[in-house]
Amino acid sequence: MNPPSHPRALTVAIVGGTGSGKTTLARALAGALGDRCAVLDHDSYYRDLSHLPPAERAAVNFDHPDALENALLIQHLHRLRAGRTIEKPHYCFSTHTRLPEVERVAPRPVMLVEGILLMALPELRSAFDLRVFVDADDDVRALRRLRRDIRERDRTIESVCAQWLATVRPMHKRYVAPARHLADLVVSGEDPIERSMRSVLEQLKKVEARPRPDSASSTLLGEFGA
Repeated sequence: MNPPSHPRALTVAIVGGTGSGKTTLARALAGALGDRCAVLDHDSYYRDLSHLPPAERAAVNFDHPDALENALLIQHLHRLRAGRTIEKPHYCFSTHTRLPEVERVAPRPVMLVEGILLMALPELRSAFDLRVFVDADDDVRALRRLRRDIRERDRTIESVCAQWLATVRPMHKRYVAPARHLADLVVSGEDPIERSMRSVLEQLKKVEARPRPDSASSTLLGEFGA
């Protein structure tokens, strides 16, 4: 049985360039909110490329919105809002394929979603009640990306640098950077995480206080931060 869910859960997008600190912020918020919150990562929704030869998979522009199955994410958000459990895909970055196993995610009062392209498409952008942009210097992001891809995704320095110049940087300018001006809140990915987390929680309380026809009278965030 699914755990109790709010009649209209709050959906929160944590957006920013690669290496900006989105995942760190999402994890900190999840830790603060506990079982009132669940986290989805946009990266899990990359399209399965198992039908392509390995060389063609590696040539795909993974920094373009079309590389992700956005319609499935939107569908999952609607299901979670309706109090229904979803099966989140499991993506392998080494092979660029989806693995057979899935992760069951139960509905929670607050649904956090983190990713670089969550605000690139109007239909996806409108699926969120609160849109947070995590900002960080380009040099800081590049170094963080390099370290992560080598440690966690079996990449070489040469391949990471080539991808940065070919797709990451131009797609950031085209699809990610403009999201800063569309966000409800901008936080620094270089500030202490406690400061950014506090800013998001304060904004969440304001969003929760807005009248919503399908909202219940109970609070989602409880007494946290009071």
